[in-house]
Amino acid sequence: MGNPLNLAFDPIERAHENWTRRWGPSSAMVAVTSIMRAQQILIGQLDGALKPYELTFARYEALVLLTFSSTGALPLGKIGERLMVHPTSVTNTIDRLERQGLVRRRPNPSDGRGTLAEITDAGREVVEDATRDLTAMDFGLGCYDGDELWDIHARLTRLRVDFGDFPDPGPRPAEDGPAPR
Repeated sequence: MGNPLNLAFDPIERAHENWTRRWGPSSAMVAVTSIMRAQQILIGQLDGALKPYELTFARYEALVLLTFSSTGALPLGKIGERLMVHPTSVTNTIDRLERQGLVRRRPNPSDGRGTLAEITDAGREVVEDATRDLTAMDFGLGCYDGDELWDIHARLTRLRVDFGDFPDPGPRPAEDGPAPR
């Protein structure tokens, strides 16, 4: 899907030129602006692909996480931790998925006060269909090859490590090879 604006110039480059004239050059400003625009583009494409399933990418990620779980269920706190989102966001996400019949809440047998979110058969079906659609569109990143995708991942991993998301994993082992396409 192309850009409906179809501008004759790059507004981020223009902003960089103006910024440079006023405050001096800032490669950080142009990089963060490009990242933020890329996020807008990708969320629009991914949410568009997920619209037939009445999902957003955030709800899709929660379903995928539950699918990866050995039992198909996780405590809400663990979901927030793994998706790196605030507990309120998890609650809202699970509420919506539960209303859609894709997830059900049940008591956590190992924590009498806790609640598990469990994916339903309908949720498993939706996540399989949605994954097929997202994979077919290369998650909106089809303009890059596998090596470029791993490079993007590595560069953003460095930012996430610096922020404190997780410890530095070190270099990726050579046997991993390029990202599959």
